[in-house]
Amino acid sequence: MTSPTAILLVSCPDQPGLVAKVANFIYSNGGNIIHADQHTDASAGLFLMRIEWQLDGFNLPREVISVAWQAIAQPLNAQWELHFSDETPRIAIWVSKQDHCLFDLIWRQRAGEFAAEIPLIISNHPNLGAIAQQFGIDYHLIPITPDTKPQQEAKQLELLRHHRIDLVVLAKYMQVLSADFIAQFPRVINIHHSFLPAFAGANPYQRAYERGVKIIGATAHYVTQDLDEGPIIEQDVVRVSHRDQVTDLIRKGKDLERIVLARAVRYHLQNRVLVYGNRTVVFA
Repeated sequence: MTSPTAILLVSCPDQPGLVAKVANFIYSNGGNIIHADQHTDASAGLFLMRIEWQLDGFNLPREVISVAWQAIAQPLNAQWELHFSDETPRIAIWVSKQDHCLFDLIWRQRAGEFAAEIPLIISNHPNLGAIAQQFGIDYHLIPITPDTKPQQEAKQLELLRHHRIDLVVLAKYMQVLSADFIAQFPRVINIHHSFLPAFAGANPYQRAYERGVKIIGATAHYVTQDLDEGPIIEQDVVRVSHRDQVTDLIRKGKDLERIVLARAVRYHLQNRVLVYGNRTVVFA
């Protein structure tokens, strides 16, 4: 779609007529709806919706849409976000020593799979600085120790503000973000293998191999104060067999991490994810 669109994400207590109210808001202002999807979580009593319409011919200037919609949303006790397709989000990728997810995200962005900019890479190790230099991306080495964590996270937050970052992607960044950091910058996506919590800590693939696992998976989720327990955006699995060695498990795990993280980032950038509680609805 070449003409810009508006995307509205809505969640509110379920009640009759919600689809009609949202659609009528767009129709009454001359909008042409091109995508609409909704879900009702009966156990939570919640209605969730993603609706997208063309801005060409829409009677309300984009700076007025939020005010006009809020008049409708407030009586519904709705939580909502409004986005525009021609906005270009800015991503910071955080890494440690592994490069597979970093390379994959940069390649997809350069190939046009992501409508985003990647102006910043942050790492607690120097290993991947050459990759940033290769692609002309600003690289900042910020080592973390328990004693320096508050001061170093303050530097990270300042870099995010300086580069006007909209989303942080932890592409195998092997550090735990503090609750204070997450409170100040909650838009963070992480990727990890699916052996958690059974094989937490060091050498999970070796221990999974010794246990004789038959499935490897990967999980991408939003980061919360609870380690690796944030709302899940995307997951996938691949089978392994007795013929696979530890190196095969690692290779398959890295392949899945690339794919699952890329999907999660794409869904987020396309404003297809609604979070409620510790769950998500992904209108993929």
